[in-house]
Amino acid sequence: MHSKVEEILKLAVANKASDVHLTLGLLPKVRINGELRDVTNVGVIDDENLILSLLSDDQKERFGREKELDFSATLDTARFRANIFTQRGQPACVLRVIAEDVPDLGALNLPDTLKSFTNLKQGFILVTGPTGHGKSTTVASMVNEINKARSTNIVTIEDPVEYIIKPVKSMISQRELGSDTLSFDRALKSALRQDPNVVFVGEMRDLETIQLALTVAETGHLVFSTLHTNSAAQTIDRIIDVFPEGAKPQVRIQLASVLSAVVSQRLVPSVDGGRVPALEILTACAATANTIREGKTFMIDNIIQTGVDLGMISLEMSLARLVKRGIVAEEVALSYSNKPVELQSSLRNLRLKNG
Repeated sequence: MHSKVEEILKLAVANKASDVHLTLGLLPKVRINGELRDVTNVGVIDDENLILSLLSDDQKERFGREKELDFSATLDTARFRANIFTQRGQPACVLRVIAEDVPDLGALNLPDTLKSFTNLKQGFILVTGPTGHGKSTTVASMVNEINKARSTNIVTIEDPVEYIIKPVKSMISQRELGSDTLSFDRALKSALRQDPNVVFVGEMRDLETIQLALTVAETGHLVFSTLHTNSAAQTIDRIIDVFPEGAKPQVRIQLASVLSAVVSQRLVPSVDGGRVPALEILTACAATANTIREGKTFMIDNIIQTGVDLGMISLEMSLARLVKRGIVAEEVALSYSNKPVELQSSLRNLRLKNG
């Protein structure tokens, strides 16, 4: 790795940036609390070899052939999940900063409901939300909670491996797409022969991966995965819609039988300049299973509204509580809400309830 690139990455870590952007002919940029900022004290990226220095010889060969590549990079102080790509015939790279240690669930300000999911012995848990809103960190923290609590065999399949999970009570196998396996679906098929208790699929990208993930959960394992969706209802629809029309009734039955929870997550700017999580949580119950089986996902929001005793919460109520506690400004919460009118109603109810 070129010393100039090392300096940029160290600056990003020191300033608690989430991402680093390297583009030929431009100043490096870092994203801090959701906002992109120039790194002015290292100068313009003026040589493509600065960017290519992040790659091994094998990775350079693959990048030259495929024109884009996911990989991971390491400094003494941090790891990075990276994507290098070609734009206007020139290389560019974006690196996501990953903390050296897996954070505890409590340190992430996540509700106790998520910790309860780590006690499950089997099921299917999906963590969803937009890119850059902490899905991978949340899953890694839940998986590490299992690692610290009981003796299990944990297999992760990632593109690339993000957090390095150090074995405590569990065995850990972390497989990276490209270097350790050729595809998510091949790795999932192989995982079934590796005596796993817990499987983490970094992202469900296609029909075969989704189908295999459901099968792994159905055969008595605890499966975690992520999706780029904005709500529990949208997540269920996305999974079902991937399948051919004739297969959808059977997939609904399969998903209804294995789904344990959908956690839809946002990282919202707080009044003190950081970011805090706001969550929608759907948990398994008879109403959830019936709704999925019958294809009535439009009822999911009502189930969440009435499922508070089962650990469920709507995104709007989560945002309203953050506003009520003075953690997030009301106008910011409204900008992150899927249903601003419902959020305003929740805020009025909370204020009336608490005087």
